[in-house]
Amino acid sequence: MEKIVLAYSGGLDTSVIIPWLKENYGYEVIAFCADLGQGEELAPLHEKAIKTGAAKIYIEDLREEFINEYIFPVLKAGAVYEKKYLLGTSFARPLIAKKMVEIARKENASAICHGATGKGNDQVRFELTVKALAPDLKIVAPWREWHIRSREDAIDFAVRHGIDIPVTKEKIYSRDRNIWHISHEGGDLEDPDNAPQDDLYVLTVPPGKAPDVETYVEIDFVQGIPVALDGEKMSSLALMTKLNELGGANGVGIVSLIENRLVGMKSRGVYETPGGTILYAAHNELESLTLDRRTLHLKEQLAVDYAELVYDGNWFSKVKAALDAFVEETQRNVSGTVRMCLFKGSCTAVGVKSPYSLYNADLATFGADEIYSQKDAEGFINLFGLPLKVQALLEQSLKK
Repeated sequence: MEKIVLAYSGGLDTSVIIPWLKENYGYEVIAFCADLGQGEELAPLHEKAIKTGAAKIYIEDLREEFINEYIFPVLKAGAVYEKKYLLGTSFARPLIAKKMVEIARKENASAICHGATGKGNDQVRFELTVKALAPDLKIVAPWREWHIRSREDAIDFAVRHGIDIPVTKEKIYSRDRNIWHISHEGGDLEDPDNAPQDDLYVLTVPPGKAPDVETYVEIDFVQGIPVALDGEKMSSLALMTKLNELGGANGVGIVSLIENRLVGMKSRGVYETPGGTILYAAHNELESLTLDRRTLHLKEQLAVDYAELVYDGNWFSKVKAALDAFVEETQRNVSGTVRMCLFKGSCTAVGVKSPYSLYNADLATFGADEIYSQKDAEGFINLFGLPLKVQALLEQSLKK
């Protein structure tokens, strides 16, 4: 009997995939669940996977690796997809797929299986990673093969097979959670005109119900990586956990986004990224102090390409490796402390300092100074504006 490694979450799709794989392919199913910070969702998975028909299940704590090797590189790049999405699901999939390949080699499996739909982005992210790391492995994508066409159909399949599932036809949201964020799709959210209801949120207090007083937190960075909160050094996991608590309590990090999927359609999702939103705002503020104008502007332009590469599943591509090298060079002096104010959904930098600050108060002052001669500006403007002047003189001569 051939073995197949299934990316298993215990949710609706992967719960019904186990018996489907056995019935339609005859595989021995090895389930794999990556602990990326889902919390209480992991507790029942071992018993549930075996009861559903898996021969074995691996559950690996990958939280530190996820933060250090996947979240922080994207944070340092400043990558945001379509101005809003902080890529929480996008950069989780390559790590999961990489570990699935490792387990496939260990178990001598011949195939990989995922529960991503044929309409979504995750199918691309899983499969590009497998192609990059193990091109010999077969990939099975049930949503592209089976008769099930909707989440309602999947629920009916689960009921017929006696499978416990965490959703109903009334509460049918598709969610993805990790230490960085939680996403919500489906149900009433499929109408972009429907506002998210307060009971939708899992990590975050609705902004209007957040405390009426500001919360302040100081974040220390070393070469673009956050290392301490309020002067206390801590592990990346402890730091993310604490920022999620602070951000969530103050309604920070809720985004409703109509995004352009890679497969060509638009979709609507609601994302909660409390700690990540704080880190992005703080990191941006520190870069504004420590990066020169040309580097900062080029980095902002490349961040758009970086975000698209990650969103599209090209984590293990050569071009991303090249962009990572650029980002690492830019982060050499991105060290210092940023003071953030959190209040009813807002997240604002109110102070920043760094030993590598390029801000010179003697130059920037509106008062008298001995460094900058304002007379020099006249010659600079004459040279900087020379092309405009030449063009204007030409146009005047042509009108005569």
